[in-house]
Amino acid sequence: MSVARVRVFPGAYRDSLLLLSATRAMNDGTGVGWAAAVMAIPANVDEVAGHGVPADDLAGTDANALLLAVSAEDSAAAEEALQRGHAALFASERGPGRGAAGGEADGPVPLTVDDAAARLPEANVAVVSVPGPYAAIAADCALSAGLHVLLFSDNVPLAQEVALKDRASRLGRLVMGPGAGTAVLGGIGLGFANKVTAGPVGVVAAAGTGAQEVMTLLDRWGIGVSQVVGVGGRDLSAEVGGRMARDAVRALDDDPGTQVILLVSKPPDPAAVKAVIGASTRTPVVAACLGMSSADGTVAGARRAVTLEDACRQVAAMLGRDVPEPAEGLSAAVANAAGRIGAARTAVRGFYTGGTLCYEAQVVLTSLLGPVYSNVPLTPDRQVPAPAHAHVCLDLGEEEYTRGRPHPMIDPAARREIMREQAFGADVAAVLIDVVLGYGSHDDPAREIAGTCADIVASGAAVVAYVLGTPGDPQGFEAQRRVLRDAGAIVTQTAAEAARAGAAIASRQPGLVLRAGA
Repeated sequence: MSVARVRVFPGAYRDSLLLLSATRAMNDGTGVGWAAAVMAIPANVDEVAGHGVPADDLAGTDANALLLAVSAEDSAAAEEALQRGHAALFASERGPGRGAAGGEADGPVPLTVDDAAARLPEANVAVVSVPGPYAAIAADCALSAGLHVLLFSDNVPLAQEVALKDRASRLGRLVMGPGAGTAVLGGIGLGFANKVTAGPVGVVAAAGTGAQEVMTLLDRWGIGVSQVVGVGGRDLSAEVGGRMARDAVRALDDDPGTQVILLVSKPPDPAAVKAVIGASTRTPVVAACLGMSSADGTVAGARRAVTLEDACRQVAAMLGRDVPEPAEGLSAAVANAAGRIGAARTAVRGFYTGGTLCYEAQVVLTSLLGPVYSNVPLTPDRQVPAPAHAHVCLDLGEEEYTRGRPHPMIDPAARREIMREQAFGADVAAVLIDVVLGYGSHDDPAREIAGTCADIVASGAAVVAYVLGTPGDPQGFEAQRRVLRDAGAIVTQTAAEAARAGAAIASRQPGLVLRAGA
């Protein structure tokens, strides 16, 4: 019988990235069934109570309280998990008013945005990562303090997003978000970003891993980026109307270091994307609006790209730069895999940590194989409700898969569990996975998934993997690729190429992997 425990820390706010790290630390132990480090907003309190924590232990908590909660097989495992979570959040802190070596600290931790801005007068960007109901207040304070805002928080009401962006535009500042997890400003990566070199391409993205994919491809192809501005997934919707993407394009249009602007999004509202592209009066724009079609291959007069890879190739052509051809031996590897798998295996399964990469795979697979099931809620016995031989791509970073757990880019365990349950069907020909490197991601994600990949290959299916990253990323780009190859996976140069390889294997048409326009 499991036991549930909680520790409550009043007035101990921590941002979501630290909370996710602590959650991972608590889950990383034997005997733990569930664990979470969260702020005590009502939805999180309900989640914790739902895992068996007594209501009396949660009485009197408010949104400023931090909760460490765990359900484990016994009291010892629960206590060890709580200690790991506490260490992840508090062990490195200085004592009150004291420095690390016993000397006086620089003063108390600032309690308001104004205090923090006064402490760092040279700063011009605030990163806001608080629960959604309170995020707009913090972002407003940052704007009042003269700062641009990267609004990492999600679950911000739509009306508040519009109001924030209207105010920022009047003030000549940017509100990047809500849900903006990626940016590179002045050479500094914010949120989930990669180590990239400077170059002539400015990126405006309403898609986090979409921004990461294009910035890393441009880096690896020797082109580089000037700035990467994430604007949040709703910015190009009809309701928001591209407010912040428009201002970001204007800023890049005025930047002498930007020669091409690359716009990245899932299908946008047509009027919104037209307004955004029209904001550039000098600089050519390439529109990677995934899933958006047009009769003449353009979007509001800008070149339209079918995939993120296609977008980067078009940018390279505009700049007169060469790009690599498919890796030597890729076609042969795909042909070998297609010839090895049994005739009954015809389905593709994708298990993604990057939402935009998952959507791009759906676009590619649909164009080559037909309909694809995407992000279907699992049945109570954790199965995908799709017919046999159907193609399925899951974005495992979506809320239905991460509730109470860290994002799979931070903790690969959740993806590994779902793959164990879903990737071994007798109809599965090819399994697609992404491994996302960079700041904020797991320190060795390929190794965490390699054993499962090897087992899938041994079961008779193929694994096609893509590593999103650069040689400068802390995890080691080539080392991560090598781990996956050693596990028997086919490792591609781009995410779109991986999707084409999966389609080629499932259809027994090796030539599909070379169709770069798909």
